[in-house]
Amino acid sequence: MATDLIDRARAGDGQAFRQLVEPYQRELQVHCYRILGSAQDAEDAVQETLLTAWRSLGGFEQRSSLRTWLYRIATTRSLNALRAVSRRRPMDWPRKDLEPPEPTRMGEVAWLEPYPDVLLADLPDEAPGPLARYEAREAISLAFITALQLLPPQQRAVLILRDVLGFRTREAAEILQASEPSVASALKRARAALASTCRRDVARRRRSRTPPPNSDLSTG
Repeated sequence: MATDLIDRARAGDGQAFRQLVEPYQRELQVHCYRILGSAQDAEDAVQETLLTAWRSLGGFEQRSSLRTWLYRIATTRSLNALRAVSRRRPMDWPRKDLEPPEPTRMGEVAWLEPYPDVLLADLPDEAPGPLARYEAREAISLAFITALQLLPPQQRAVLILRDVLGFRTREAAEILQASEPSVASALKRARAALASTCRRDVARRRRSRTPPPNSDLSTG
């Protein structure tokens, strides 16, 4: 069935192409959101992914699954979007007579957007894989996405592919077009950095709940 749809889509059948990609569209959007931290940017990345897939379907050799191939395109588009942002000149503060506000928290990702709850209802309700470390809903939480944004882009993508989605190292290397040793190394660094971020966050929350010395609360 899938092969027939692929053949028809390659021949220019748009309906066949939609049938091929529709089952993966929502999960690809969530994947792009985890990398980019913006629901709107994720939607743009998915549209670019689908356009690229439509144009490149003739080169899809079916050595991997269609899902893996789509994830490779979506991951590449998302990482390219991050590189484009990093190359932009920083925006000047528009009012020269006013000082910009001080950041409220060290390391806070101020531009991060929560993922719309209404879109979560359409996600496939199945385990992402035997190697996945994070439940699907936890892996879309704002706290987790914020921690991801503090990782370098490549480490971020590796962690999502391996620990959230459950892709094997070989599959993640194929998606990222990287070597397996480099993927394994990036995953090790990403896990360590994420664990360190979580420990600091827990310690900060504990300090915020501890009453100051000599206060009525501290003396009981």
